[in-house]
Amino acid sequence: MNYRPSFAPRMPVVVKNLLIINGLFFLATLTTDEAFMLHVFGAHYFESELFRVWQPITYMFMHGSFFHIFFNMYAVFLFGSAIETVWGPKRFLQYYIITGLGALALQMAVTAFEIYQLTGGILTAPYTQGCDVVGLTFRCPDGLSSQLFSLANIPLVGASGAVFGLLLAFGMMFPNVELMLIFLPIPIKAKYFVILYGLIELFMGAARFEGDNVAHFAHIGGLVTGFILIKLWNAGKPKRFY
Repeated sequence: MNYRPSFAPRMPVVVKNLLIINGLFFLATLTTDEAFMLHVFGAHYFESELFRVWQPITYMFMHGSFFHIFFNMYAVFLFGSAIETVWGPKRFLQYYIITGLGALALQMAVTAFEIYQLTGGILTAPYTQGCDVVGLTFRCPDGLSSQLFSLANIPLVGASGAVFGLLLAFGMMFPNVELMLIFLPIPIKAKYFVILYGLIELFMGAARFEGDNVAHFAHIGGLVTGFILIKLWNAGKPKRFY
C-alpha cells in the first residue's frame, strides 16, 4: 500500500525553526552589508583568510537571492515536514545538519582538486600574492592568481546540500508518492525524481558550463551523505507504511 503523506496544520518544530532562522539570516543580509554577511557566514575554502570555524554551519542558513531561499525553504517545508513527522525532531535535525556538512565537504574536496590541477598542490599561496577582496569582487595582478583567489574566497551559501539530503530521504521513505514539478507539469514518482535530479546534478557538475555558479557537487554531497546515514540508521521506508 502506498503512503501519501499529509501535512498537519501544526508545522513540525524543527522545520518551523529552520524556516525562521533562514528567514532571519536573509533579512539581515538584505538590511545590512551583503558582502559582510556573505563573507562572515558563507563557507570559504579552509586556506582562505576569510574562513571562520562557524562557517560550516552558518553557510546553510545564508542565501543569495529571494528565489534561492524561497525554493529551498519550500522544499524544507514540503519534504522536511513528512520526514520529521516520521523520525521525530532530534533525528531529523541531526540528519539535516550532517547532510549539510557532507555537502560542504564534497564541494571543498572538488575545490581542492581544481586548485591542484592549476598548481600541483591544494594551496593557492604564493600564487595569489597581491590579490585583495573588494566587496564581492576580487583584484588580482593576473588571470591565474585571479582564478585561484576566487576558488578560495568565493563563499558557498545555501541550504541546498541539506535539501538534497531531504529529497533523498523522502524518495527512500515514500518512493511511490507522486510529485508534480513546476517546470515539468506531469506527475513523477519520488524515487524516479531523486534518480533523475541526481544524474542531472552529476552531469552539470562534471560539465562545468561557463557562467554556472551553482555548487552542483554540494548537491551530490547531500545526496550521498543522506544515503549513507539512512543505511547506517536503517531509517528508510517506514515499516508501518509497507
